[in-house]
Amino acid sequence: MTNNVLAVAELKAGRVAGVSKEVATAARTLADGLGGSATAVATGTPGTAAEAGVEVLAAHGTERVLVLESEALAPGCAGVHAAALADLVADEGYGAVVFPATGTGKDLAPRVAAKLKRPLLTDATALEAVDGEIVATRPVYAGKALAKVRPVGAPALVSIRPNVFAPGSFGGTASVEVVAVERAAGADGGYRVQGFEAAEGVALDVSEAAIVVSGGRGMKGPENWGLLEDLRDALGDTAALGASRAVVDAGWRPHAEQVGQTGKTVTPKLYFALGISGAIQHLAGMRTAGVVVAVNRDPDAPIFGVADYGIVGDVFEVVPALIDAVRSLREE
Repeated sequence: MTNNVLAVAELKAGRVAGVSKEVATAARTLADGLGGSATAVATGTPGTAAEAGVEVLAAHGTERVLVLESEALAPGCAGVHAAALADLVADEGYGAVVFPATGTGKDLAPRVAAKLKRPLLTDATALEAVDGEIVATRPVYAGKALAKVRPVGAPALVSIRPNVFAPGSFGGTASVEVVAVERAAGADGGYRVQGFEAAEGVALDVSEAAIVVSGGRGMKGPENWGLLEDLRDALGDTAALGASRAVVDAGWRPHAEQVGQTGKTVTPKLYFALGISGAIQHLAGMRTAGVVVAVNRDPDAPIFGVADYGIVGDVFEVVPALIDAVRSLREE
C-alpha cells in the first residue's frame, strides 16, 4: 500500500455534487500529512467524464482525476459502483479512501469496505495524519462525545460529514483520465434501479444546506409550516427546512426533512430550532451545527443547553420578527 489517498466523488443529476469538493480537500489534507498524493474518482456510464465537470476537483486539491465508466455503472446501482471502486483501490494500492457521509455515500462505502474486508470509520468531523498514521475524529454516544480513532492497517476507509470540511482552493489543474470498466457488469447486487423521481418542491437537501430552519411540535400543526417556509425563503437559496421526529411521525412533514438520530445528520453553519424541545435523539443530528438559534416557550427546554442564542417566547411571535429582520438586513 502507498501513502496516496483516493477521494470518492459524488454525482447528482450527472454533475459533481458540492460535497465532492469537501471530500477532495479532505483527501488532499490527509495526503499532505502522509507524504502522498490525492486522486479523485467518479463512476458513471459512458460520457460521464465529458459531462459531469469532474475536472473542477483538481482545483480543490486532487492532483489526478479518474472517471470509471461502464454501461453497468448507472446511478443508484451501488453494488456495481462498489465493485468497480474496490478493484481500483486494490489495483492502485491506496493507503486511504475518503467517502462523503451522504445518503449515497452511506450506501456505497460499506459495500466497498465489505469487498476489501476492511473496517469503515463513518461520519468523521476531522481527519489528520499524526506521525505517519491517520487519525479520524468522529462523534460517539449520540454526539455527546468525540472519539479519536486510528485505523489499523491499510487501506483506511473513512466517510466525512458534509459541511464540516470547507472546500479548499489549491488552484490546480488536471486532465481527466477515463477508465473503461468491464468486470463491474456482473456485480449487479441482485437488483436494478428503474429510475428516479424527484420530490416535489424540494430544492435543497437538509443534510447539504448551509442554513437549516427546523420546526417541532411547538409549531402546533402542518398548517403553520408556511411561517418556517417564509423564514427559509428570506434566508436565501442556501437554506432548507428540517423537522423533529415527532413532527414526521405525526405526518406533518416528510421523512426527508427529519433531523436526528433516526433521520439525517446536519452540519449547517446556522441552525434554527423552532418549537423544538431538544430530545437527545434530535440533538444527535444537529449538535455539530456552527451556530444554533433556539426559540421555545419552556425556559428549561434541553435545546437551550446546546443553543448559542436562545429566545424564550412564542414562535408565532418571534419568527415573524426574525423574518422581518432578515429581510431588512438583506435589503441593505
